[in-house]
Amino acid sequence: MAEEAASVTIPAYDKMLWPTLQAIIQLGDSGSNQEIEDKAIEIAGYSDEQLSVLHGNGAKTEVRYRMAWARSYLKAVGALENSARGIWSITEYGQQLNETDMAAVPSRVRAKFAMRRTLREETASQVSAPPDETSLISSDARVLTSTVFEEWRDGLLGVVQTMPPASFEKLCQRLLRESGFTRVEVTGRSGDGGIDGIGVLRIALLSFQVFFQCKRYKGSVGAPAIRDFRGAMVGRTDKGLFITTGSFTPEEKREATRDGAPVLDLIDGEILCALLKEHRLGVSTRPVEEVSIDPSRFETV
Repeated sequence: MAEEAASVTIPAYDKMLWPTLQAIIQLGDSGSNQEIEDKAIEIAGYSDEQLSVLHGNGAKTEVRYRMAWARSYLKAVGALENSARGIWSITEYGQQLNETDMAAVPSRVRAKFAMRRTLREETASQVSAPPDETSLISSDARVLTSTVFEEWRDGLLGVVQTMPPASFEKLCQRLLRESGFTRVEVTGRSGDGGIDGIGVLRIALLSFQVFFQCKRYKGSVGAPAIRDFRGAMVGRTDKGLFITTGSFTPEEKREATRDGAPVLDLIDGEILCALLKEHRLGVSTRPVEEVSIDPSRFETV
């Protein structure tokens, strides 16, 4: 078996840069490690023999091991970024890259880390001040800051409601991935009862296929939209998730939980904002120092 593995040629990590980048784009600009690797393997067309070779004595295959390096190199040049949950997304810079740009990525990364080592050595004996927080913010980024929840929420909803429908679907796709869903696909087929995508949610030993609909509303959704969405689910799944920037009236909430029909989970604009904030998707927070004075402590000095 070892001799057979040794005879199989596996592309180096730098040959996996472009399939990895294309995989994320095809997944809707974001994806988990497994989603990205599975799609990149499909794009590159690796053989079963290549995919069966293990890395050393571990359980990880050599192809997936090198793909992990490919993601790291793309992140180092600013083409990708990843969240705390391990969800990767493509940056605006990454969207601009083409296949010929991949050849320069390894040398750029090596030069970058060599420069960092030099700077660390030069400043090892110095105590540097913390970086200016404002210098880390792109000048063309939309930064919404407010100490009042209603203000930042309304500002965030205003931005999200102006997104193109396809972009909002991608945002919801990314949010579901950050929330633990896998195999999240945006379908967006016309005449499909408003079903925008499908995802799989695993809880302990059980997996559930969940259909989702994501719509930008400024008012209430309307009970007919709830009924149409449920009708499209019948016979296909009994788990549905309706995500909107708007709100749900008591009538719509009753329709979503009506006896004898599949229960729909509802995410309104307020919950959506909280989730985007929790997963830091376009929303950032910073601690505010609170100073209080205790006059009694000065009386005994």
